Amino acid sequence: MEYPFEDIEKKWQNYWEEKKTFCTDLNSNKPKYYCLDMFPYPSGAGLHVGHPEGYTATDIITRYKRMKGFEVLHPMGWDAFGLPAERYAMTTGIHPKKTTEENINNFRRQIKMLGLSYDWSREISTTNPDYYKFTQWIFLKLFHSYYNFSKDKAEPISVLVQEFESNGSSALHSDQLSQKFSAKDWNSMSEPEQEAILSQFRLVYLAFIPVNWCEGLGTVLANEEVEEWVSKGYSVIRKPMRQYMMRITAYAERLLKDLELVSWPASTLEMQKNWIGKSQGLEIGFQLESGGEIRVFTTRPDTLFGATYLVLAPEHPILEKITATGQKEQILEYQKASAIKSDLDRTELAKDKSGIFTGAYAINPVTNEKIPVWISDYVLFSYGTGAIMAVPAHDSRDYEFAKKFNLEIRPVIAGGDVSKESFDSKDSTCINSSGKELKLDGLDYKAAFKLVSDWVQKKKIGKVKIQFKLRDWLFARQRYWGEPIPLVHFENGITKSLSEDELPLVLPELNEFKPSGTGESPLALSGSWLEYKDPATGRTGRRETNTMPQWAGSCWYYLRFIDPENQNALCDSTLEKKWMPVDLYVGGSEHAVLHLLYSRFWHKALFDLGYVSTPEPFKKLVHQGLILGEDKKKMSKSLGNVVNPDEVVKEYGADSLRLFEMFMGPFEMVKPWSTKGVEGISRFLNRVWRLFHGKEGDSFLISDLEPNEAELRILHRTIKKVSDDIENFSFNTAISQMMIFVNEITPSDRRPRKILEPFIKLLSPFAPHLTEELWEKMGNKKSIAYFDFPESDPRYLISDKIKIMIQVNGKLRGEFEASKEIEQAEAISLSKTHEKVIPFIKDKTIKKEIYVKEKLVNLVTD
Repeated sequence: MEYPFEDIEKKWQNYWEEKKTFCTDLNSNKPKYYCLDMFPYPSGAGLHVGHPEGYTATDIITRYKRMKGFEVLHPMGWDAFGLPAERYAMTTGIHPKKTTEENINNFRRQIKMLGLSYDWSREISTTNPDYYKFTQWIFLKLFHSYYNFSKDKAEPISVLVQEFESNGSSALHSDQLSQKFSAKDWNSMSEPEQEAILSQFRLVYLAFIPVNWCEGLGTVLANEEVEEWVSKGYSVIRKPMRQYMMRITAYAERLLKDLELVSWPASTLEMQKNWIGKSQGLEIGFQLESGGEIRVFTTRPDTLFGATYLVLAPEHPILEKITATGQKEQILEYQKASAIKSDLDRTELAKDKSGIFTGAYAINPVTNEKIPVWISDYVLFSYGTGAIMAVPAHDSRDYEFAKKFNLEIRPVIAGGDVSKESFDSKDSTCINSSGKELKLDGLDYKAAFKLVSDWVQKKKIGKVKIQFKLRDWLFARQRYWGEPIPLVHFENGITKSLSEDELPLVLPELNEFKPSGTGESPLALSGSWLEYKDPATGRTGRRETNTMPQWAGSCWYYLRFIDPENQNALCDSTLEKKWMPVDLYVGGSEHAVLHLLYSRFWHKALFDLGYVSTPEPFKKLVHQGLILGEDKKKMSKSLGNVVNPDEVVKEYGADSLRLFEMFMGPFEMVKPWSTKGVEGISRFLNRVWRLFHGKEGDSFLISDLEPNEAELRILHRTIKKVSDDIENFSFNTAISQMMIFVNEITPSDRRPRKILEPFIKLLSPFAPHLTEELWEKMGNKKSIAYFDFPESDPRYLISDKIKIMIQVNGKLRGEFEASKEIEQAEAISLSKTHEKVIPFIKDKTIKKEIYVKEKLVNLVTD
């Protein structure tokens, strides 16, 4: 008899919802366990079978933890702002709020269909004004803060204002501020003058920078979004625009160092380290032949003698001053061509180097030689100084460039053949590197680095500097469907923030969602919403029309889940201290850098300002592997290989889908979908059902018989294996062990309660619907969800059997199991009569019989 999954699954899902089985008691005295899935974006396509993989894993973990005595917080919500919903609104005229709600309802239905044990009373959406009120609140906290490098933490900007009022800029290093001023100077400045200085310190600031502009969408795209929209036929160009930025670079060192505090996949840690990109080097000034200087940053000052030309980014502002008259037209054309390329196109994807000679020359400070200044788009203005000293003999990109334009290639590190390719090593010594003032020949990298550093600092033409690849976060988007930025611009050039009691600043209702045509978002067309009258001064201003990027709402949602109904604070401080950090965070590796980095940045700022109690938000992180289509390609509508979980659940049941997704292979690995595999899992669950009902299913088979030794051994081995495997995310091998259990118990007519009740508990995190039904049939009145998870008894984990290997003349020919008490004579006798050994000793004389206790028998023949 097959188990009736349709009726059983619906019955127990209704029961859990009615009884609020999985609601969290935040004030419980049990140890806490906070388990979180990465925020899903509710697209119109709904879930495919790849999505539930991570959700099922966290469900298994949380069900297991509840049974182990933990108070579990396992919430779900929606990262629901975003460009796809707005794009759909542009083409259909349907408000994105309506389509987003429909998508959320569909996602919620599909997730509930899987029997996932979320606390739905904590459901949140980033598009709810009650939620984004506090996204805006965090934004304002950042806007009104600066990074105090002397204390290595963020502080309110008012602290800096007080410093300026009392002492001027005397406490600041020259790197932090280009101009010096006294307290008297500060106090005599106009408000716009003061704000211009403060904006150099605020964690949120306005900048005029090159961005990825998509005219068709009417918005700026993040670097990571460019490829997606270009593939859909849109054009993206680079152009300078006024944008709000977040000063994440102030936290670069802490973001790097605090990776030591978390338990994350090694690959993710490495990606974050590379993205932050810390490097120590030298910033050096190259004097221009015509006057002025170009500053470059290099991590290889030991190769300074090999710098045979300079390369500037096409956006470098000095180009306007240094470009020779005859080169200006070519330079301008090159700049236009570079403007339509993404950073990726200019660097990793650039197969062929391009560039233009500016007509200007600089002086190499160690050789006093005149070297040409070029521009090329493989140099980015956003990294370092936007200029490099090119050492083609020891850098592959410089080498390709020099070869193409016939520029000098001078080796200054021993090793390699630069007639064929560049050679880069820090384990070599300097050559061709001696001048009147500086001699590096024969020195290794460290010695040469120090000598050059000391020399340039003594001559005051350079300094040792720590450089990061990390760039400030471009925070503005020219979109309607996003969080409004709570700032107001006044005619005198001053930008003011709304007060906290004016939050949330709610999106206005619009009927038109197309780009404004001015480079601003559709909010520029929102009429009276734009108008603002300052209640304190009566001055009128215009609201900011940019909205926040989609990442904003997902930067802090883990805090709101703790206290989702709080109208006065983003999270109660007592609850935050009790429940943070998140104990387990599960999601795709595609979020390894940006979402995780931005969340860590916001969390650290909130930590500095006293709103959270932990330096890191996510203690442990696990990535699930991608589930491919049956054709072993990534699931997509265009390939027609998407598998809808609704269809799988209808055919085989939710427990079969859950179990199969965990059985496919190691959790972190990429795996192809297999409908036949689901059928196999469905057969296993039917075998479990028949274990209790018999083949015909006429009666419920359970007895109070005392278990025998064999039954206790397979049970406790299964308990041990399943417990260990759940803790280690080895769900596939846990399921394999439960299959072994069913195989060993099924042939017998015995059905001892003391064996089958613990087994049902083991299976319940994996197949909750089936096990709830069997648990009830056993006479239990309450949900299995909070009954104790079984503990293994060590007595039954020790096997009384050993494996004896049989060798003939030192070669393995067979093996057999025996009791540990087996005597030497019996072991040798069994070896001689083993069916696989007989052919190798037949008609031969056994000259020696060797027995290694509990391990092997070796028969030596003539």
